[in-house]
Amino acid sequence: MESPLVIVDLDRTPVREAGVHDRDQVVIGVAAEPRDAVQGYDVLLTGVPDPPRPWVPCADPQATARELGHIVESRPAAAVALVQVLRMGSGLSVSDRLILESLAYSTLQGGTDFRSWLAAAPPRTHRPAETPVRLGRDGSRLAITLDRPWVRNAFDAATRDALCEALQVAVADPSITRVDLYGNGPAFCSGGDLAEFGTSRDPARAHLVRVHRSPAALLHRCAPRVTAHLHGACVGAGIELAAFAGRVVAAPDTVIRLPEIGMGLIPGAGGTASIPLRVGRRRTAYLALSGAELSAGEALRWGLVDAIGESGGKDKTDAVHSPETSTGGISPMSRPDSR
Repeated sequence: MESPLVIVDLDRTPVREAGVHDRDQVVIGVAAEPRDAVQGYDVLLTGVPDPPRPWVPCADPQATARELGHIVESRPAAAVALVQVLRMGSGLSVSDRLILESLAYSTLQGGTDFRSWLAAAPPRTHRPAETPVRLGRDGSRLAITLDRPWVRNAFDAATRDALCEALQVAVADPSITRVDLYGNGPAFCSGGDLAEFGTSRDPARAHLVRVHRSPAALLHRCAPRVTAHLHGACVGAGIELAAFAGRVVAAPDTVIRLPEIGMGLIPGAGGTASIPLRVGRRRTAYLALSGAELSAGEALRWGLVDAIGESGGKDKTDAVHSPETSTGGISPMSRPDSR
């Protein structure tokens, strides 16, 4: 099988025609300084600080390209699927991008790399919440809080379903003019709950469930009214969903990361649809392939967040005084804290 990777030194090869084999390869371009009209590349690396999009700054572009190459070689199916989904998605609606992502994700769930990662992962105990998502309503404002702080709001099936119910309220009620999305505790959301990874043995059915119960699709429908308040870890689903919001405010301690390629998967909570809308497909590919951490300041410069503000783990919902509803029944709204 041909190598899944092509690295091109653009200082030596300024013009390169995209070939038919590029369809199943990850193509990385490297240049000392950014240049215009560079097409046919999945990631573009440069040594210039704060370059224009789609370029990614790094201290040593050649070394970074080699590091990415090692990742691609170790997880070829996921890496190639990622760039294929991002390329194809640029010509699709958000709804169709979500379907495409889910199809690729389900394919990879049945792959050798994911099964190997799953077999090597330590056993984990699922620690559910009776009410994983809480709602608070004050006039035209709706506050939605992820509320499993003991696992840093890890995104399990119950949280997904509860968040869908909460967002359906916003979608269905035009009198709601503002939606604030929070995470209770030390982190906004630490990503998919690893205790549930691999529990679905039917990837085809898992695809249907993801498409039918999609917080990403609902967030997209009410995005102009949504502000996501990030703090602490925003990993995987934590940033994939938040990026759909019309406004994203990050606390200074926010750390963003996409770890799925290392598991033999691609982002599966909508990230291949939401993040490119903010930073472009090439920077999205870099974040996903590298698994690198992005600070609040870097995310602001890239446009992945819109502002840096106070910690989202502190209470921003104390103005919500009316009786609250929760996705698990009638319940007082939990007060976000710094646990």
